[in-house]
Amino acid sequence: MNRLKRGAIIVSLVDALREHGSWCGETNIQKAAYFLKEVACVPLEYSFVLYKYGPYSFGLTEDLTALRADEVLELKAPDPKYGPSYWPGSMAEFVKSQYQKTIAAYAPKVEFVAEKLGSKTVTELERLATSLYVRRKIETGSEQQWATRMHELKPHILVKDAKVAIKEVDEIIDDARRLAAT
Repeated sequence: MNRLKRGAIIVSLVDALREHGSWCGETNIQKAAYFLKEVACVPLEYSFVLYKYGPYSFGLTEDLTALRADEVLELKAPDPKYGPSYWPGSMAEFVKSQYQKTIAAYAPKVEFVAEKLGSKTVTELERLATSLYVRRKIETGSEQQWATRMHELKPHILVKDAKVAIKEVDEIIDDARRLAAT
């Protein structure tokens, strides 16, 4: 998938996240893109590593920068108490018009992820995405093993909070399976 096709999906994701109450900072987009790839099976082709606030893709950051340079996305700082957030830029509608079929093909999955994650705080997103990351790396394990591993990787995430995140990710995965079956 080329960069502008991915960009059309990312712009659609930003639109959908905003509709569901997201701030749409880079962390919000990173975590939503991770779920889009890993749970909704959208072939974004980004590699994710565990980083400061959970799974992170350097490739996605490069695409976000390029999309800003192409004026497909722009950064705004609407509230000085928070970091900047992404908004569709002056070229967003043009890019979306060029990739209507791609956007339509993935629209239910984008909407699904935005609905599940749009209202989450950065802290909640970190827990959920780290939970999914650990589950993907340790495929066979128990809730206790996954929660303990999350706490080892991110000591500020308490085991009890990790367990809550694991259960929520289980629900999201189950919901995604049901969506794929329809």
